[in-house]
Amino acid sequence: MVTKTNATKTPGAAANTRTASKAAPKSASKSTNKTARTGADPVEFINTVDTTATRREDSHTLLALMQAVTGQPPYMWGPSIIGFGEYHYTYTSGREGDAPAVAFSPRKANLVVYGLSYPPAAGPLLEKLGKFKASVACVYITKLADVDLKVLRELIALTYEHSTTTDIQSLQSRRKH
Repeated sequence: MVTKTNATKTPGAAANTRTASKAAPKSASKSTNKTARTGADPVEFINTVDTTATRREDSHTLLALMQAVTGQPPYMWGPSIIGFGEYHYTYTSGREGDAPAVAFSPRKANLVVYGLSYPPAAGPLLEKLGKFKASVACVYITKLADVDLKVLRELIALTYEHSTTTDIQSLQSRRKH
């Protein structure tokens, strides 16, 4: 179970905040995310990241697509993740932090898109997406030409809505150890 405050922050606008009803125990230990929002420029990051020209071009396309779908400006999260919108979460263990509502990272081998498998309705869309690899929480795309951009747009919108309106707990924390 997780308690989450959803906050979509737009410069100059009031935060859209929703808090779940159950609070974390006051005695729980608090820890913070290792990946936090920074002031780095996402466009500059894309222009200088160690990757191919195609992946750099795809990164600019994905940045524009995510910004158009979410209506949010891009922010760097840690040294290599570009996120749009955010939400605040608090797990029942007391761990809490902020995370991007949707995000991607241009890597040397592929584009990593975070959270596309989180929404319950994502399965059928992922089946229609095209060529990609997946992990518990990420989709790995070698090049955007390998996927259906209309389906990717739908997945981004679904993920953004899910992240900013639903009480969720990361898929990694739900795995059986």
